[in-house]
Formats: sequence, structure tokens, C-alpha cells
Amino acid sequence: MEGVLWYVLTGTRGGANRVRLIRTLNERPRNANQLAESLDLDYKTVRHHLDVLMDNGIVENSGDDYGAVYLLTDQTRQHWETVEEIMEKVD
Repeated sequence: MEGVLWYVLTGTRGGANRVRLIRTLNERPRNANQLAESLDLDYKTVRHHLDVLMDNGIVENSGDDYGAVYLLTDQTRQHWETVEEIMEKVD
């Protein structure tokens, strides 16, 4: 999981926005629209990054597609020290 986190958050374009999404979801679960508004990002951009994060097991959703609420996976929380280390490097 550590390698996946480093790759998805620092090794690809969009890593900085993914870090912002993770940081925001750590505060509380939100849907894509709420994330777009709070981060001042386009809704489609947020959905793209959420899909990447979901495909890599970093976030999960609950509920219907449009109204789905996104939250960090247990696996991400177990590797939170790595996430914090990445956040420091990205900031």
C-alpha cells in the first residue's frame, strides 16, 4: 500500500489535487459535489481523481453514484503515517 500511495499521490499528474481530496476526506466524508465546492475544483475533475483513488483502494464510497459519500478506506488509515509524510512533501 505504501508504494501505491507514493505513486498515486506523487508519481502522477494530479497528485497534489489527490492529496487535497484525501486531506478533506480525513476531516469528514463528503460527496463529490461537496468536495468540488470546498476545494474550488471542477466537479468532473473531482470525479476523475476520486475514481483514481477508488481504483487504488485509497478511498471508498457508500450510496448511489451521484449522491455517493466518499471516505478513506481502513487500509489508508492503517498507513496514515505514510500519507502524512507524502502531504509534507507535496505542501
